[in-house]
Amino acid sequence: MTHDCLFCKIIQKKIPARIVHEDDDLLAFEDINPQAPVHLLVIPKKHIATTLEIGPEDHGLIGRLFEAASALARARGIAERGFRLVMNTNPESGQTVYHIHLHLLGGRPMHWPPG
Repeated sequence: MTHDCLFCKIIQKKIPARIVHEDDDLLAFEDINPQAPVHLLVIPKKHIATTLEIGPEDHGLIGRLFEAASALARARGIAERGFRLVMNTNPESGQTVYHIHLHLLGGRPMHWPPG
């Protein structure tokens, strides 16, 4: 964990968040600026700044991010209608917090291209 990382501070409970799932490796919480009726962030507790830093030792953890997102989509009632999973990398993609996070978006029709 890094001292100045917003998500590391949420993991450490130094900053409040509306947590919807937590286990030994992952945390999921509601986005503070939702872009859809359901907008959750699923993050690893291990600090990984960008997808470019994911190594072979992280493959299981990344798989668990997607499993957790799917379970949350089912729990929120959006799985059957459809949902979007997004992970941004670096500034032009829109990444603003440098701790990888999977956006789970749903509850409304999604458009393509996304913008």
